[in-house]
Amino acid sequence: MKFPSVFRTAAPMRFDIKPRYYDPVREEIEHRTSQIKKDLEAQGLLEKSDGTPPRDFGSYGAGIRGSFAQHRGIKERDGANIFASTAMIRTFIFLLLLGSIFGYVYLGPVIFEYMAYIAALGAAIYFFFRLKPKKKHE
Repeated sequence: MKFPSVFRTAAPMRFDIKPRYYDPVREEIEHRTSQIKKDLEAQGLLEKSDGTPPRDFGSYGAGIRGSFAQHRGIKERDGANIFASTAMIRTFIFLLLLGSIFGYVYLGPVIFEYMAYIAALGAAIYFFFRLKPKKKHE
């Protein structure tokens, strides 16, 4: 279980190395095919190319086009629980800490007693509504 945090921690970077190796057979095949292409171009049996590979937009275009077409907007949250969002929990903790600091400065250590009474009252109200039997719709 992860505890909520006021600060965001950076996720560790993944180490992904792609090994490079020398394949003499593949190197020979590529050299021979390029030599044969040059010979065929010199004989006029093959059209001359400028050395750039042919452009294929079909593999990229479909993925991009489909991803923008399927956008449905921001989904609404299911349920009305206000404390389900981590941003709300962080805001609540921040305001609680800020209030306790200012209360300690202005009222002294008695603020912690007041905060304990307020927390006990809040817990009692929460458990009252949580344990109260729900009415069935007839």
